[in-house]
Amino acid sequence: MLRIAVLVSGGGTNLQALIDAEKDGIIKNGKIELVLSSKEGVYALERAKNADIKTVVVARKDYSNIEEYSLKLIEVLKENNIDLIVLAGFMTIISESVSRAFENKIVNVHPALIPSFCGKGYYGLHVHEEALKKGVKLSGATVHFVTEVCDGGPIILQKAVEVKDDDTPETLQRRIMEEAEWKILPEAVSLICQGKVKVIDGKTKIER
Repeated sequence: MLRIAVLVSGGGTNLQALIDAEKDGIIKNGKIELVLSSKEGVYALERAKNADIKTVVVARKDYSNIEEYSLKLIEVLKENNIDLIVLAGFMTIISESVSRAFENKIVNVHPALIPSFCGKGYYGLHVHEEALKKGVKLSGATVHFVTEVCDGGPIILQKAVEVKDDDTPETLQRRIMEEAEWKILPEAVSLICQGKVKVIDGKTKIER
């Protein structure tokens, strides 16, 4: 059974999807043991407490630079014997020391079909604003391993979502969460926990 930590910074909708998936038996051979927030007082912490999951706050504002902050994250994650880290709306930049310490053990969900609308500056509503500016007919979500390259790690799962003519960034964001993020993030976590995801030459191979 892999010990999972979910890193959050806000409301925790993706965290809730993971909690529900674990409860429903969708996540196999994995258990959420820790929810770590980069801020005090966010609703994601309440979601964790309601599910009887241990919480810890490592506030970015308490550290003078990214490297100091990243080393503290590594310390807390190792103290809790974490096997798999899920970034679920974790809006804090971390250094490559974290991805090196947990190589192919950190996953992130990005609200677009990588390599479209990804990389530095593409987060939150900005992703959907740019997608709508380009007039794309399909967007979606991508679950990928985290490396030192922003949104550049090996892709695990992707799911496409239709873009409608009357979409706003907010409506597109919501549809991508409901139809893609909340489905493929728990699925990817389950596949990893079952040992079904291998990284070979920078690409993933999934056993079904």
